[in-house]
Amino acid sequence: MIKEVFYIKVTKVKPINLKVPRFIKVAAYARVSNGKNSSLQSLAAQVSYYGDLIQKRGDWEFAGIYADEATTGTKDNRSEFKRLISDCKLEKIDMIITKSISRFARNTVMLLETVRMLKEINVDVYFERERIHSISSEGELMLTILASFAQEESLSASENQKWRIKKCFENGEPVGFTGMYGYSYKKGDGKIMNGKITVNEEQAKTIRQIFNWYIRGNGTTKIAKRLNKLKIPTYKGGKWSASRVNLLLGNEKLTGNSLLQKKFVTDNLTKKQKRNRGEKPQYFVSETHPKIIDKEVFEEAKQIQKERAEHFNVKDTSQNRYPFTCKIVCEKCGKHYKRKKTANGFSWQCSTFLSQGKELCKAKAIPEEILNSFAKQFGEIERIKAIKVPDANRLVLSFHDGSEIKTEWQDRSRKESWTLEMREIAKQRQIKIIERRQAKNKQEINLK
Repeated sequence: MIKEVFYIKVTKVKPINLKVPRFIKVAAYARVSNGKNSSLQSLAAQVSYYGDLIQKRGDWEFAGIYADEATTGTKDNRSEFKRLISDCKLEKIDMIITKSISRFARNTVMLLETVRMLKEINVDVYFERERIHSISSEGELMLTILASFAQEESLSASENQKWRIKKCFENGEPVGFTGMYGYSYKKGDGKIMNGKITVNEEQAKTIRQIFNWYIRGNGTTKIAKRLNKLKIPTYKGGKWSASRVNLLLGNEKLTGNSLLQKKFVTDNLTKKQKRNRGEKPQYFVSETHPKIIDKEVFEEAKQIQKERAEHFNVKDTSQNRYPFTCKIVCEKCGKHYKRKKTANGFSWQCSTFLSQGKELCKAKAIPEEILNSFAKQFGEIERIKAIKVPDANRLVLSFHDGSEIKTEWQDRSRKESWTLEMREIAKQRQIKIIERRQAKNKQEINLK
């Protein structure tokens, strides 16, 4: 029997490493400067364009489109832009495509800081109009030059807008009715302040009641409580506060007249508004719109505001910062404490209690002398990071080194704090209120 023998030749083959192509994760950023229909259509077109552009490329992976509406490139409050940067840091994006430098940012400093930060984490930004890749060697130089032009363009547009607003003020065109309680405002033909102002009768009725309560001796806190109890909403549907009532009582627009340029924009980059304290001219214009309150009633309320301010030694504290400002936190509602003048000196009270009363926060006031005493006892005020108020007469002092100290204090008796002089002042004030109320009642009887 013959056996057949088969030979198999084995050849050693060198392995081949096939590289899997890496796709570049590409996202797009789009923005329009206002909420007009034409701009929103432009935004929709940008989103559609970039979606198609990215998905057509075989070596690109679609990482999303980030789009901001009705925001300026000079402001740093763009939510989608912030989300874009956050996703870049999470390594979800390798490259960003945007229409132009002005769409990305018109502030040179902001642009360069953002581009440099992205460059450090290997994220490229491609500006279509300028045809610049930020990650390239010449990219930063070109960006610096072009962004400076964009910033100057923004400044020029801002100055033109200011000039137009100033001319409207000089011509006596009213402003500040959008969102104002008591009035309805219908926009006009596109001019800055050209529109129709009408009285909202339901809200006007509430305003007249507020003035009536105030003149009869009710304070702003009490009025706010009554409005909330009656479930009367504010313009935006929120709750009333003492400060909101106080602003309404002092608004001359309710008399049918307008004081223009109460505030102004400081610069074109921050877009922050500042109260006009004489830096810019103001314009008082009579009979610009229908009135809700008679001038005599308004002036009477204004006089009461002045008397109350003098009695309680109220001053404009919007620019004031004290050693304990933003350090004392109410653990009942989470708000900061504010400094206020009392008959016994100064004390610190929860801002919720001050604006909305004890129904929403029953936090107790802290005498400033107690805070100063504790600060000296446990070190300088600068060492204290925060002061928590968990309950009445109890404090938790947190220091910058991470340590905490719990402490308590005893209240002074009412007999000690209520002096004869204070009693006399309170008595005279009450007499004034009663006299004013009686005069008002007599006037109403005579009218009948």
